[in-house]
Amino acid sequence: MTERELRASAKRVLDFFRARGLKAATAESCTGGLVAAALTEIAGSSDVFDCGFVTYSNEAKTAMLAVPAPTLKRYGAVSSETAAAMAEGALKNSQADVAVAITGIAGPGGGSKDKPVGLVYFAAASRDGRRFGRSRRFGKIGRRQVRLRSVAEALWLLKLLAGKTRPPK
Repeated sequence: MTERELRASAKRVLDFFRARGLKAATAESCTGGLVAAALTEIAGSSDVFDCGFVTYSNEAKTAMLAVPAPTLKRYGAVSSETAAAMAEGALKNSQADVAVAITGIAGPGGGSKDKPVGLVYFAAASRDGRRFGRSRRFGKIGRRQVRLRSVAEALWLLKLLAGKTRPPK
């Protein structure tokens, strides 16, 4: 995934949302705001992008997105449960119609047998009640590539909940 491809994908998301009169929000951990940056890199994105939350620490996830401390304790920061709670929190704390969340292990360290480097959880939530989550195991492809591929996946999820249905390669 190149930055040029991400820019094109972000533009398509913005155009897709704009045509439907929708707003988007992000909740990011391992990507550190790259999804928000990809969207806001495009001029005119302010009519679509509402806000982004970069919640790298567990404390930030709890304080900014109301991720329950018991969820973090039981499942960990890198889990489908935490990603879902992050998406819900972003939706509740924004004016967005659709929110996407990402949490994972970009590497090169920090992985374990159960949660290896390259494991990323995604969740998306919409105001109309639709929810979607998935995980990806990108493997040890390098921190930068894990993060860039995660951004591509998040952009796809935004479009999925806004009406698009084809996953990225």
